[in-house]
Amino acid sequence: MSGSPGRPVRSDDLRAAPPDGGFVRRVGLFQATAINMSQMCGIGPFVTIPLMVAAFGGPQAVIGFVAGALLALCDGLVWAELGAAMPGSGGSYVYLRQAFQYRTGRLMPFLFVWTAMLFIPLIMSTGVVGFVQYLGYLAPGLGRTSGDLIGLGVIALVVLLLWRGIEHIARITAVMWAVMIASVLLVIVAAASDFSPHLAFTYPAHAFDLTSDHFWLGFAAGLTIGIYDYLGYNTTAYMGAEIKEPGRVLPRSILFSILGIMAIYLLLQIGTLGVIDWHRMTDPSDIASTSVASAVLEKTWGKGAADTVTVLILITAFASVFTGLLGGSRVPYDAARDRVFFRPYEKLHPKHRFPMLGLATMGVITAIGFLIGRHTDLATLIQLLTTVMVIVQALAQIVALSVLRRRQPALKRPYRMWLYPLPSIVAFAGWCVIYGYADKNSPGRHPIEWSLAWLALGCVAFVLWARVEKVWPFGPREINEEYLAAPEQPAVV
Repeated sequence: MSGSPGRPVRSDDLRAAPPDGGFVRRVGLFQATAINMSQMCGIGPFVTIPLMVAAFGGPQAVIGFVAGALLALCDGLVWAELGAAMPGSGGSYVYLRQAFQYRTGRLMPFLFVWTAMLFIPLIMSTGVVGFVQYLGYLAPGLGRTSGDLIGLGVIALVVLLLWRGIEHIARITAVMWAVMIASVLLVIVAAASDFSPHLAFTYPAHAFDLTSDHFWLGFAAGLTIGIYDYLGYNTTAYMGAEIKEPGRVLPRSILFSILGIMAIYLLLQIGTLGVIDWHRMTDPSDIASTSVASAVLEKTWGKGAADTVTVLILITAFASVFTGLLGGSRVPYDAARDRVFFRPYEKLHPKHRFPMLGLATMGVITAIGFLIGRHTDLATLIQLLTTVMVIVQALAQIVALSVLRRRQPALKRPYRMWLYPLPSIVAFAGWCVIYGYADKNSPGRHPIEWSLAWLALGCVAFVLWARVEKVWPFGPREINEEYLAAPEQPAVV
């Protein structure tokens, strides 16, 4: 393979060129970072600040965002190393396929795709729930049925816009990223213009009592909400086959997006607490409990400004769903092409080269998740999606990093985790806290039981798939030589 005229061949061109008829590498560093940040921010902080305050019982809720940032950063380093070394479509599927092929064969990558087909659309459905919540600020008389229909219409529009080539989508994403940054910055500036340190830094009694079960229960709930707000830092890892120079761009897009969003969230959280009394955020009848950013703008700059920024927030929510389904729809493609998932998912659109069935399936599940969230509550939906993803993605992927370092030392790693294995250990502990406290933080909802039931159903689907494919699924797979044979690349520092 040769490079463009007058340009030397890069190692990334050699090791990451898509197969004939496959994806095209057209997403650069800026667009990749924008995709991650749009998915990370989205509607998340605008709807979870009141949830975080309720979990902690006061303005000390900022602890949840700090803890979520630490977990995201440590887990992001896992994604950065794996994504740079194995930049294929499907993200975790590629990493688990490589790491767990020795003993369990196809089981772990199959279960990952199975769970991803649920938790990725559930993440997107929370964005649509938030969209309808903020729309209620502009249309106070919006009924439940009308809100349901509008949310379903938003999902249909997202799928329609994604039914096109990646080069058009990258441009659309950059524009939405700019709108997201504008909406967040306007809320931060508005909060700074009327900031009260007394509101932001006056804590209730025993707020930091580390010997209290109440504190640790609130911390676990806050950590769950916090990591939910940061989810999306790995979106471009799912699009590894469409990223230019993935050995350089993937780890940088992950780290840049986490650090950027971390700064934004802290300013947004502290600023909001300095304008709106936290007691208002725990009152279901107060607009601050559902549209806190609009409440900030209304109090500081007036109703007109609040309406304008609410429109920008709606665009931001739309952008998060758009980018999330963009990356998530690629997950089952690589697995199906590699005969580790149902074959129909390997089919690409004949003209625009995107996975049609993956996008359609996740669009339908997003719609179902949206209706669940609308008719229960947002906190329950967040707890369910984080619990579902912990075992087969978060924990398994951390283990996969260590397995690959031991099993495949010759694997080319353009980026290697800083301070290994400390970030892995911190990330593993954080995910265990989220999972262990899930039932206590959602009394009566049983998210742990639901997650285990979904895994059990996935095992049944795995056996049925093996019968259809007529293969013995647990045998050792032949090691994929694509990455081991790739030319060495300069390390990313």
